[in-house]
Amino acid sequence: MPKKGGKQVEMGKEMQTPCKRAKMEAACSPSVMSFESPDSLFGSLISPIKQEVFFREYWEQKPLLIQRNDTLMAAYYQSLFQFLDLKELCGQGLYYGRDINICRCVNGKKKVLNKEGKVNYMQLKKDFDQKKATIQFHQPQRFKEELWKIQEKLECYFGSLVGSNVYITPQGSQGLPPHYDDVEVFILQLEGEKHWRLYKPTVHLAREYNVESEDRIGNPTHEFLLKPGDLLYFPRGTIHQADTPLGISCSTHVTISTYQNNSWGDFLLDAIPGLVFDTAKEDVALRTSIPRQLLMQVDIADSAKKLSSLLRQLADRLENTRELRSSDMKKDFIMNRLPPYLGCDSDPLMPGGKLPKIDSKIRLQFRDHAIITVEPDQENSDEIRREMVYVYHSLKNRRETHMMGTEDDTASEEGTTQTHGVRFPLSYLDALKQIWSSSTVCVKELNLVSDEEKENLALSLWTECLLEVI
Repeated sequence: MPKKGGKQVEMGKEMQTPCKRAKMEAACSPSVMSFESPDSLFGSLISPIKQEVFFREYWEQKPLLIQRNDTLMAAYYQSLFQFLDLKELCGQGLYYGRDINICRCVNGKKKVLNKEGKVNYMQLKKDFDQKKATIQFHQPQRFKEELWKIQEKLECYFGSLVGSNVYITPQGSQGLPPHYDDVEVFILQLEGEKHWRLYKPTVHLAREYNVESEDRIGNPTHEFLLKPGDLLYFPRGTIHQADTPLGISCSTHVTISTYQNNSWGDFLLDAIPGLVFDTAKEDVALRTSIPRQLLMQVDIADSAKKLSSLLRQLADRLENTRELRSSDMKKDFIMNRLPPYLGCDSDPLMPGGKLPKIDSKIRLQFRDHAIITVEPDQENSDEIRREMVYVYHSLKNRRETHMMGTEDDTASEEGTTQTHGVRFPLSYLDALKQIWSSSTVCVKELNLVSDEEKENLALSLWTECLLEVI
């Protein structure tokens, strides 16, 4: 653990900018988290802070500390993940690097102490006890049902991927040096206690992870102890470090993170190419050739005026048409997110109930797990590729590979993440929007020309488990 700069600060005492502390006035009910809806789940996660207060005063702005001193909440948090869970999980075949990292902060730097290959629990426990190493367990929602439930609902709530990592640190030790992340962070203290220090960001709403030296970050803006049942939120870019105090056997917390590469800048990078492509079909200015030898010039500043003019034309078109496509970000989200949690013993989703007919009344199900995009036909290799409507969903996504990238063996073999969904002619778009915007709709009232098309649309969505007949 690096030495602390300056004089010691009393535990729990806040410096400069007070961090919000919310005490639970009454005991929680036995169901400490509400899974009725994504909205209710997030509300119970940050309780007693109201959601409108959170987004007005804290989100992307400043840290929020909720200290509950509630035994039911503490017991629930502990059930999410415990040190003892590692013994059973190691028996299922965990690997260093992919599933687990062990590290320690030494002289302000992260020292990785990983072995090779499979993780042996006894060796892991030895490194934890003797080397004072922090255990970082990647994406525990792959194994822990309750974290799957929480993160699946949070992905619906935010419309963004939600990952997690568990950190287990022995007493008198620190795993990571002062650093900031590129994600919004919610920290749930599960076992033991953790001493936290937060610092003013050097890069507000940072887009990448970075380690900061002690002599650069100054004094903490916040300093406190997290205890079981407590929750801490801080925005991306917040510099932080944490250690387990002496006298505490160990600390276990789970970091739930979201909003990585999910900014307006990212959305523009995704949407602008489609806007340019569509506008160029109608505006000859965008089809006019660039000057001769422009790409050979060292300085192309002379073209800035022309580009500025074209960008203004794109902005005018967008304001007038309000048509904007975002396909890659949408697809990345829906392809890589968690499938819906249906219960630990549930069978894989299969179409069920009555088949939709022309006189049926239908209702969309799993609305939060499906998206509609308009893209060039992926199955047509002709030079002229007509546009099609694609409905993608996450109902068949694999929880076991969630947030694991291409390091997972299966994903590496396949080379890419599998998409699940169905495609339709562009003429089906209005009918699809009709289904998505209605609580219920009759098949015969769908905005399509023939009854055959209407039944085909309903049956296709029903086959994908996206529709039910009521």
